[in-house]
Amino acid sequence: MVIAIDGPAASGKGTLARRLAVHYGLPHLDTGLLYRAVAMALIDEDRSLADPDAAASAARTLDAGSLDDPRLRDRQMGEAASIVSAVPAVRAALLDWQRRFAGAPGGAVLDGRDIGTVVCPDAPVKLFITASAEERARRRHRELGGRGEAAAYEAVLDDIRRRDARDAGRDAAPLVVAADAVVIDTTALDADSAFRAATDIIDGRRAGAGQEQ
Repeated sequence: MVIAIDGPAASGKGTLARRLAVHYGLPHLDTGLLYRAVAMALIDEDRSLADPDAAASAARTLDAGSLDDPRLRDRQMGEAASIVSAVPAVRAALLDWQRRFAGAPGGAVLDGRDIGTVVCPDAPVKLFITASAEERARRRHRELGGRGEAAAYEAVLDDIRRRDARDAGRDAAPLVVAADAVVIDTTALDADSAFRAATDIIDGRRAGAGQEQ
């Protein structure tokens, strides 16, 4: 059972994906960490984020162990990841990595921007998690404050809107809703409500698949 979860920044998809993975006993991959790790490698080597050759090389030699680095959760790293993720060669280099993870025995939960459209187009369950830009900015602002990172709400909202525009407007695997995805708007939902909505959808799909067999 592959569960593909897409959505914009701070929509709640990561929190939901981790909870679903535990609930169904599946491995989880936050694919955004892959792009953050590529960006971090470039920054550590003092290379330009706008250098497509350097970015592609960093993606091809990505060390899975670097995904545990706490720096990947920094606000600046998220912005940097949005830049390198627009490089087609980077996305191509990481595609097989993600598909191998999705091919784990029993399935997996993956969340990102193009899981249901590019990485796992045949996933039996596709969810698109969204929320208003203002609500997403409030969530990210609270998250940053909880980690001791000072940031004005207006600046966070500007970051959210820039990332939305970049993710939706890029040529390589833009952020779009897969034709067969179920959209869950979490603007007015807490984490528990979003989880219940998602499990209702997933359990319904599993029951339907069992009846077809």
